[in-house]
Amino acid sequence: MTAMAQSTAPQTTAGLDKTKPVQTVEAACGQCMLGLKGTGCDLAVRIDGKAYFVDGSDIDQHGDAHATNGFCNAIRKAEAQGQVVDNRFKATYLKLVAAPAKK
Repeated sequence: MTAMAQSTAPQTTAGLDKTKPVQTVEAACGQCMLGLKGTGCDLAVRIDGKAYFVDGSDIDQHGDAHATNGFCNAIRKAEAQGQVVDNRFKATYLKLVAAPAKK
């Protein structure tokens, strides 16, 4: 069996709305990397220093969360659209920013 890391080809949610602002966020496993309480591994984003679980995109949409550069082992930059509602980030668009190429 071959493990896949977070895809270098960015995965997205529904789609970019060009009429709304895009923000750069940190994305990772809420429990493993961002200090949120819960069971299992769930996608979360950190915005302005505060972490929120994500609705609208799943941790498994972006590759193997437990790979070396997966969400349970690394915090990744992402472009996002959505809003915080009831202390959760309701994502309408979430796309990982490609990691810089290693030299």
